Amino acid sequence: MALEAGSTAQSQNSKADQIVRRTANYHPSIWGDQFMNYDSVDIITYAHKQQEVEELKLAVRREVFTTSADDFSNQMKLIDAIQRLGVAYHFEKEIEEALEHIYAANHFHDDDDGDGDLYNVSLGFRLLRQHGHNVSCRIFNKFKDSKNGGFKESLIADVSGLLSFYEATHLKVHGEDILEEALVFTTKHLESATTHVSYQLAEQIAQALERPLRKSLVRLCARRFMSIYQDEASHNEALLKLAKSDFNLVQSLHKQELSEIIRWWKELDFGRKLPFARNRIVELYCWILGVYFEPQYLVGRKFLTKILALMSVMDDIYDAFGTFEELEIFTEAIHQRWHANCMDGLPDYMQTFFHALLNVFNEIEEEMVKEGRAYRAHYAKEAWKTITKAYFDEAKWFHEGCIPSMEEYMRVAATSAASFALSTTSLVGMGDIVTKESFEWLFNDPKILKASNIIVRLMDDIVSSKFEKERGHVACAIDCYMKQYGVSDEQEIIDVFNKQIVDSWKDINEEFLRPTSMPMPILERIVNLTRVVDLLYKKYDAYTHGGKVMNDCIASYLIDLAPV
Repeated sequence: MALEAGSTAQSQNSKADQIVRRTANYHPSIWGDQFMNYDSVDIITYAHKQQEVEELKLAVRREVFTTSADDFSNQMKLIDAIQRLGVAYHFEKEIEEALEHIYAANHFHDDDDGDGDLYNVSLGFRLLRQHGHNVSCRIFNKFKDSKNGGFKESLIADVSGLLSFYEATHLKVHGEDILEEALVFTTKHLESATTHVSYQLAEQIAQALERPLRKSLVRLCARRFMSIYQDEASHNEALLKLAKSDFNLVQSLHKQELSEIIRWWKELDFGRKLPFARNRIVELYCWILGVYFEPQYLVGRKFLTKILALMSVMDDIYDAFGTFEELEIFTEAIHQRWHANCMDGLPDYMQTFFHALLNVFNEIEEEMVKEGRAYRAHYAKEAWKTITKAYFDEAKWFHEGCIPSMEEYMRVAATSAASFALSTTSLVGMGDIVTKESFEWLFNDPKILKASNIIVRLMDDIVSSKFEKERGHVACAIDCYMKQYGVSDEQEIIDVFNKQIVDSWKDINEEFLRPTSMPMPILERIVNLTRVVDLLYKKYDAYTHGGKVMNDCIASYLIDLAPV
């Protein structure tokens, strides 16, 4: 975080009139009122769409989980298609039971000397690991050449098998050298295979090399996979119809939700009252769709989007607009007192923000009391206080011209990266699977959260450092590493950070293996937040600066219908 003086901003009160402030000159929202109004046609046709989805669910349940029950290869392919088409949430129990049966019957837990081909062995490994089964990576030993120790040359011609193997390698945990070798081997040969395979397979390879399934967001993956799946000769017609109908049905719900959130945002009038802040409400809603898109998480999406929207504004207050003296009293008001009567000593723009903040938390509290889950609002509030304190610690570093050690930097900056606060708030709007123990677990900094924090902070710093230095900003991870270790080559530091990111994904994968510390839906919230960051910060800051990545995401989520 950074603050203090720079370029001019609106007058807030008589004292503030003389202050010259830094602003980042963010571009305005490009969406205008495009998503403001919900189309009444969607409301009229919703019931018909819902009935169609229910009928198709019955057909898929019959064909996939009854008719194909003893054909493990076919059933695994269908389960994979169900997941990649974004409708697995309709069949969670059936998928779990089917994979339990496959795991037991196919002895995936032993060294497998059977005749399974690369495609099926890799697919089974990936599906079972995703669902917590600790399948041994030794099942891939049979694909190695006993003479030279490398993978068999014959595998190179099996491009579908290579792609399946490549996807499986991203479920690796620490110490699995064979999967490290496999990632290098499959990447090399997939990169050279796109010129002599079908268009559909070439498209899948390109998507996988850009972002493997383990790091992909379900809803975006589903929209792309539909066009690939429908061209497969063996595709299941009922499943394809279900995926398309369900996508369009859920999209209409999302558009309705967004229109309500936009109205809330416009009523805040931050564009006029806090013109220095980013106006990214559509982008933020899509961020939260990456965390959970399923209809049952409507309440969670509403609260998490509002919290993230306010967090983005608060980030801009600490980063660019507030003076250090203002931020001291602002931090105390939030972190120590948390009450409307704290506002008197704040400048006008901070009062505007604090009022909106208290209102959102009051709304959360009222909803949780109504549901008999009042304790959840307390944890959300404490998480907000934690990130506020981290923002202020960074502000103090900037004010004092301090470049902290990497250890001290990551202690604070991992919190300010917001994974903890957002993970905590994401649980507030979920069902009975979340308990008080779930929040206590998060507040004890579990391994999966530490790993997510590292990934989020380092990816952000790698792509944002240049822009932030141009306007004056607190030292980032690159600066801290340079100072502590005397390394002047920025690319060398980025390489070190990228290795830490890879290792952190291994930590996440370990946390998904049974017995898990928390139920899978809770772990999924954390990994989904991490996946969103992998999408938005892989090449540049697509949240702040927009561009193709963010625009394509919004179009896929909210504009383009699946062709039925």
